[in-house]
Amino acid sequence: MLRVITLNLNGIRSAVSKGFLDWLVKQKADCVCMQEIRAQQADLSDAILMPNGLHAHFACAERKGYAGVAMYCRKEPDRFISGFGSAEFDPEGRYLQADFGGLSIVSLYMPSGSSGEERQAAKFRFMDEFMPHLARLAKSGREFIICGDWNIAHTEKDLKNWKSNQKNSGFLPEERAWLTEVFERHGWVDVYRRLYPEATGEGYTWWSNRGQAYAKNVGWRIDYQIATPGIAARALKASVYKEQKFSDHAPLIVDYDYAI
Repeated sequence: MLRVITLNLNGIRSAVSKGFLDWLVKQKADCVCMQEIRAQQADLSDAILMPNGLHAHFACAERKGYAGVAMYCRKEPDRFISGFGSAEFDPEGRYLQADFGGLSIVSLYMPSGSSGEERQAAKFRFMDEFMPHLARLAKSGREFIICGDWNIAHTEKDLKNWKSNQKNSGFLPEERAWLTEVFERHGWVDVYRRLYPEATGEGYTWWSNRGQAYAKNVGWRIDYQIATPGIAARALKASVYKEQKFSDHAPLIVDYDYAI
């Protein structure tokens, strides 16, 4: 079995202070994809850099305290690849790929557009650059699992208050249509939705810090494991872990009938 976890940490040191590493060790995950590290590698403790026999790799943003992705892997990958060839976005630490034989696992952090028009424009530029990369990966002959914070809720089933969010970043028609193209034109599979096509509520992975969104489960499903059809078909079960809160996101855990 292959267990893959993805989580936006909203600061790795903050998440660790809330018990993230202690929890992680108990999960026996094969690969853990993390987003929004918000730290430079030189500033991280040995406990974070070398946790309990896991192989760690970081793709930090050049700008301090910003973005960044990382991975913990039980087995040392054949190679790590940082970035997907974007002059604008690779310096922000948004893409990290680990290759294991014929399978690649990616930690992805899509830009958020919620802070204003400028960042939404950047998000659209990222989407424009990333779609051709997704098309190339789909045709590469390799199996891929792209884990991460995609910052888009795809359908009305993927957020609580969909009616009032149709003009907000993360649920804009253009963003949703882009994800539809990822699935329908290029053949990628939303693993959670494949397993639970009608599920609502329990699949949410992010909650606003405003009001009592978390307590009332007014959430969004914006963290995904999106995979090529072969490995997606091997997904056995998926769950969102909510018993502890490490950030404003929750871990998405998927088990696959696959060995690396």
